Formats: sequence, C-alpha cells, structure tokens
Amino acid sequence: MTDKFISIEGIARRYPGAGGGETTIFEDLWLSMKRGEFGCVIGHSGCGKTTVLNILAGLDEPSEGAVIVDGQAIEGTSLDRAVIFQSHALLPWRTVLGNVAYAVTSKWRNWDRAKVKAHAQKFIDLVGLTGSEHKRPSELSGGMKQRVGIARALSITPKIMLMDEPFSALDALTRGTLQDEVRRICLETGQTAFMITHDVDEAIYLADKIFLMTNGPGAVLAEIVENPLPKDRGRIDLHRHPLYYAVRNHIVDFLVSRSKTFAATVADHDPRNVPVVRPGKPELVLAAEAEDSIEASWPGLARPSASS
Repeated sequence: MTDKFISIEGIARRYPGAGGGETTIFEDLWLSMKRGEFGCVIGHSGCGKTTVLNILAGLDEPSEGAVIVDGQAIEGTSLDRAVIFQSHALLPWRTVLGNVAYAVTSKWRNWDRAKVKAHAQKFIDLVGLTGSEHKRPSELSGGMKQRVGIARALSITPKIMLMDEPFSALDALTRGTLQDEVRRICLETGQTAFMITHDVDEAIYLADKIFLMTNGPGAVLAEIVENPLPKDRGRIDLHRHPLYYAVRNHIVDFLVSRSKTFAATVADHDPRNVPVVRPGKPELVLAAEAEDSIEASWPGLARPSASS
C-alpha cells in the first residue's frame, strides 16, 4: 500500500523541431503528492509547467512515462479532475447558478432539478457569491467570475483541483481575497490541489510542497521544497513567522541563479531522487543579518519580532 495519491512517473514531452528532430520541453519528471496536499510548481516560462498540468488533466499526453491518480493511470479527461484556468471560461449566456449547475448535471445526469440547484447553491455560498446566483458573467467583476470558476470546479467534488495561474489577471486585493478563499476551502474539504504560479509569496502561503523546475527546453525537476510554516498560517502573520524569509530567500535564489546554472550539473541529477529541502535556520540568520543592516541604515524602520 502506498501513500502516493498522485504519482508522476518519468514523464517527458517532446515536439517535432522546426528543422527536423525533436524539441524536449521537459524529461524524466518524477514527483508525487499525498491525498489532501497542496502542491505548487514554480519555474520560468518555457519549462513546461502548463504542459504538466494539462497532462494531469488528461488534455495532453506525455511522450513517455505515466501519471497515476488514486491507483489509476490517466487516460483522457475525467470529472475526477477539475481545472481552473487563467481566464474564467464561463458560459456567457448562463447565470452564476446556471454555470455551476451545468457542471453538476454533467457529473450526476440522473439528479432532478431541485437536487442540482441545492448542490450548486452550496458551492456558490462557499465562495461567497450568495445573492448573485441570477447574474450573468457580463454583470460580474473579474474576481467574481473567478469565484464562479472555483465553485464550478468544486461542485463536481473532484479528486484533484488543477489551477493554472488562476489569480494572475486579478488586482492585488482581489487576488489576496481569492487566495484566502481557496486556502480556506482546501483546508475545510481536504481537497488535493496542484497549481502553477509565478508568485513566490502565493506559493508559500498556499502550498505544502513547492516544486522547482529548471529552465526549458530540457527542463527537469530540480528540487522539492517542503513548506515548514504551520498549516494554520494566516496571510497577516505570514511574514512574521521566523522561517518565512528562509523559505522565500531559498526559492528566489533558485529562480534568480540556480535555475539557469543547473544545466551544468544535470548529468549528475537523479530524477528519481530529487532533493527535498525544508529551509531553516542557516538562511534565517542571513535574512536577519540583512534586516539588521537595513535597520542600521534607516533606524526608524520598524521590524516585527519573531515572537510577535
């Protein structure tokens, strides 16, 4: 018996090259997640993040390797895997309730209208859209449209919720609010989630595991960062946690420098034994020293203590 709920086993994706031959986007990718975990993939554009998500969703196929979810190999799309795209992708002629109900009836075709409506309403309430059930997408703000997308995805009770930078097009306040909603929902429901992001702080706030990809083409999974922050972390107190800067500095350092130079050591890279790191005290000391230096330059700058 294995505790792997998602198991990506040696997948690669290759496309025909312009002058013949093949272009490898990524290769020999191995990673796994437990049921109820929240995973985020970070890497520069072109490393194949969205392709990995599309393979998980069944919208694309790997050139080699396999993806196993809950003991079953993925073969095509399934209502067990819901996708939230960057754009809301709502049906413009349907209301909020109609969009969510459409997803519900796709999974439970024998339910009567009252049961479908009650089930859809439960998830509309969950994302904070009570009272907007009869509005069409043209009457909603960008953040509200994305909430409908989240409600629609959750309404089919998927085994995995897949998210492709779902908040990237939103303003900062709306993005923060929806991040809070997604985190709350995942904690309350035990939802397994796999998300692509370019936002380091978003990944630290939401994820249990952060997968760091090297630059493409020919990208590989370089490192898995286990988030050492407590599960009940909150947005307001996130930056005050004594390990926050250790985690953030580690990821930023990888994206700025090591993601580009990793190719030099890729021959020694074992894709089945990717290092799992849990950033801690050594980097925290460096972050604290850097803050002391800033405070020496600007004595009036207040810095929260680790105990606050």
